[in-house]
Amino acid sequence: MARPGHGWSGAAAAKRGSEEEEEGEDPLDARIARSGCLEQHRQLQECMAERRDWRHCQEQVRAFGACMAQQQRQRGTGPAQPPD
Repeated sequence: MARPGHGWSGAAAAKRGSEEEEEGEDPLDARIARSGCLEQHRQLQECMAERRDWRHCQEQVRAFGACMAQQQRQRGTGPAQPPD
């Protein structure tokens, strides 16, 4: 049996989804913005929207990953640096 709220029709779901977006920022988007890597994330999203295949966006994937890794190292919350 479906749980309440999970049986929306397409139109109702779309309306509810847009209402939820207006209510608050996505926590993941907020974390990326705080990381200082928002521009790299935006470029990656644009490439993904245009190319529709992450394999064609490797430059943007690497740039975003490097930015996030740098931020994690600076905060001391990320994985250890790989050996040189």
